[in-house]
Amino acid sequence: MQIGKLDHVNVRTANLDKMVAWYGDMLGMKPGKRPNFPFPGAWLYTGDNAAIHLIGIEQEPPAQDDLRLEHFAFQATGFAALKERLATAGERHDVNPVPGAGIVQINCWDPDGNHIHVDFPTAEAAE
Repeated sequence: MQIGKLDHVNVRTANLDKMVAWYGDMLGMKPGKRPNFPFPGAWLYTGDNAAIHLIGIEQEPPAQDDLRLEHFAFQATGFAALKERLATAGERHDVNPVPGAGIVQINCWDPDGNHIHVDFPTAEAAE
């Protein structure tokens, strides 16, 4: 067996509508087809891939310092557009070249504080 590319990330949230709007407005993800589960949620798509599965919960889960998931990441194009979109919206973000990897990351945080980094080719970020 060989593991392939990561299929999706599942995120629990008490802010379902806010999260759907943020991922759409900031990262250009669109809500789409989702099985008729007996609980609220949304699947957010990058093209044909449902990359983020949101599950609506009644109240925010307690913060856990020992949670092992630090971030999730996407490869992308459109460095300048994302950087401008985040800045215009006043969203917390930073830009970090990754030494020797040929990428530049834009790190951002969704409304629930989940860390996402979006990776761009160094050449595109330099333009």
